Amino acid sequence: MSVLKKPLVTEKVSALNEKGKYGFVVDYKANKIEIKVAVEQMYGVTVEDVNTMRYSGKTKSRMTKSRVVQGQTSAFKKAIVTVAEGDVIDFYSGI
Repeated sequence: MSVLKKPLVTEKVSALNEKGKYGFVVDYKANKIEIKVAVEQMYGVTVEDVNTMRYSGKTKSRMTKSRVVQGQTSAFKKAIVTVAEGDVIDFYSGI
């Protein structure tokens, strides 16, 4: 099971990066301990705190020429990870 799906690169999370907090989209069934271990192994930092949020999928509909098309966005889980003082995660190092 891959715990970390992708890093969050939004304006709100980028503002938190200056305070030592980083955001990730994680597996929906992952717990805080698994997220902590995965971040420490992948980026080589010391994690102090993990906060998680679960987002449910929302129904969306749009009108086409013949009918109304309905669907649903997927549910996901987001984690905000606080790293130790002086540790930095660089998402753009491999580019």
